[in-house]
Parts: sequence; C-alpha cells; structure tokens
Amino acid sequence: MKFLPQFSRFDWGAFSRDKKFVSLGSRPWTDYETGVVKGTRVEVVIWEDKTPYRRKDPSDTQSNRFEKLTFNAAKTGVVPGDVEVVPVNAVATIYGDRRDQLSIVCDDVKVIDTKTGENK
Repeated sequence: MKFLPQFSRFDWGAFSRDKKFVSLGSRPWTDYETGVVKGTRVEVVIWEDKTPYRRKDPSDTQSNRFEKLTFNAAKTGVVPGDVEVVPVNAVATIYGDRRDQLSIVCDDVKVIDTKTGENK
C-alpha cells in the first residue's frame, strides 16, 4: 500500500511526559545537500524514564533509559553538555526499516535549572 506513513502519528507529548533529557552537547544542524546551517543539533540521553509502558509480561522492567536522541532545533546556538533540557514545540516522526528510529524537530531547546525547575 502507498502513502501509509501519512497516517502514522507519534505522540511526542505522551512519550516525553515522564522523561528527563540530559544534553551531551550540541553542534550546527546543516542541510545534507546544501550545507546550509538550519539550526542546532542537540545530542541528548534519556536520563530518567518513568513512563508506565504497557507490557505483556509484568516482570519486564525494560525502559528507554540511557537511549540517545537528537533534537534538531531551528534556533541556532550552543547547548552545553551535562544539563537537563527540553525541546520546545517538538514534532517527532518514526522512521527506519524496523520503525525503531525517532526524528525530532523542534523550535528551540531550553536548558532547565535543576534547582528551581525553570528555564534558564
């Protein structure tokens, strides 16, 4: 069947709700074909995953903790490593042969002050 991916949506809000993301650093996000800088790529790790996943086996304790992701932010800048971050207006798309990869595009990446819980 053709055009099925048009109807496949990923609920970023539900996926990210019970997670904390920690930055590993950033670099420019460039267009593969033209080399034009599109924004900032922020490499992150899922530091905390408290998502209540539906499991076939109740003894299964797997999570996505320590999985790496990339936030492709339209805003240019530098995000330091080892800080908690959240993407702003993120849209995620599942891709890959096994549909196990996640592409995340956002407007910006905000650094969270871990003492106050507020954006820096």
